[in-house]
Amino acid sequence: MQTVTLERSTTRDFALVLLGSFIICLSGHISIPLWFTPVPLATQNSMVLLMAALLGARRGGAATFAFLAQGALGLPVFSTGAAGFAKFFGPTGGYLMGYLIAAFVVGYIAEKRKSIASAVVALTVGNLIVYICGAAYLSKFVGLSKAFALGIAPFVVGDLLKTLASLKILQWAGWSKE
Repeated sequence: MQTVTLERSTTRDFALVLLGSFIICLSGHISIPLWFTPVPLATQNSMVLLMAALLGARRGGAATFAFLAQGALGLPVFSTGAAGFAKFFGPTGGYLMGYLIAAFVVGYIAEKRKSIASAVVALTVGNLIVYICGAAYLSKFVGLSKAFALGIAPFVVGDLLKTLASLKILQWAGWSKE
């Protein structure tokens, strides 16, 4: 009896990881290249954070890892349909690696308490992790002084709006307002 439960749980986890990865991959096609920065305006970062909040640290991290692996193997899943292992060494490589760290952290925070208040903290911390990792690596290409101007500043307002949309989705998913 316990084996059946374990198999169902493993199968369910695997299915949720694949679904989360698929959603993250699809969101990469909703992006806009900006003429003044190598970093596109994308929905992928918020989808990584939302999947982590919904799936938790282990499954959300696994979904993000699966998405990154698919892109590294050449599937066009990164923002603007980009693909390939070389993307990890380009100007946006830090953001990609930041996704993985942020997914685990957001998932961990969200597992502790499924409330909109904790989701605000989790998503904010997740965005900060992505910003820090992304801008730090971007600075190798544009210099430290330009990394903030090109890798963080243009995206703050949009990420705030995407965070608000994610909070609404979590509320619809039954998360308490406390």
